[in-house]
Amino acid sequence: MDYGTALAPIRVAHRAGKKIFVYVDETRPRLQGARLTAWELVNEGIDHAVISDNAAGHYMKKDVDIVIVGADRIARNGDFANKIGTYTKAVLAKENGVPFYVAAPASTFDAKIRSGTQIPIEERSEDEVLYVDRCRVAPIGSRALNPAFDVTPAKYVTGFITERGVFKPGRLP
Repeated sequence: MDYGTALAPIRVAHRAGKKIFVYVDETRPRLQGARLTAWELVNEGIDHAVISDNAAGHYMKKDVDIVIVGADRIARNGDFANKIGTYTKAVLAKENGVPFYVAAPASTFDAKIRSGTQIPIEERSEDEVLYVDRCRVAPIGSRALNPAFDVTPAKYVTGFITERGVFKPGRLP
């Protein structure tokens, strides 16, 4: 079983015969969604479409039943760090009444970290934003900011899906 990834619950549902359609954010600037997540869904035979990151609100207000994301680190209070843009999706989900789940292995929970304010955020090269396939897309003289992760407060999380079960924020494994 592929526990620990955001796709694990989707794979389980698909293998159980549930009709699944996944909106895959492109996940700029490194395009992990378009490159990796979409590839995994193709290989699983799961129906999906890649959307631009900025289209998430458009689809969430009318077509999305549940949001499932991964996590790189989860604090004791349930705040968590994940790829940049996750916080935005959590806020959109809350605004649109869509349940928001985090799928991650129990080893992702870090009891030494009290809250998300203690999670360091990596700042990556601005070239990842200024260039696409070695082609500069912003004018010379423009700079870019490129945080790799953001922190989503626990108040936006419906539950954490782990190999040990589903946990509510505040009742973590």
